[in-house]
Amino acid sequence: MNLQRYEFPLRLSPEECLDYYRGAIRQVIVRCTTGQTVQFPAALLQRFVTQDGVAGRFVLTCDAQHKCVSLERVVGPAGTPADR
Repeated sequence: MNLQRYEFPLRLSPEECLDYYRGAIRQVIVRCTTGQTVQFPAALLQRFVTQDGVAGRFVLTCDAQHKCVSLERVVGPAGTPADR
């Protein structure tokens, strides 16, 4: 299977996360470390939301049809190792 990986930093405040939960925003657009722009469903972030919002460095993996296979946090807030 031909998978593509997109790595990016992300920080969302608790208020920004509320817009996703309310359904006002359904897609997240991020700039990858390579300079590429990637868009994915906001619902993928739900498991990473805390009372402080969302923070860390993430890797989005997509298949050849650009469908999301996984989203993982590889570095947590303030550079802490990601919880796996």
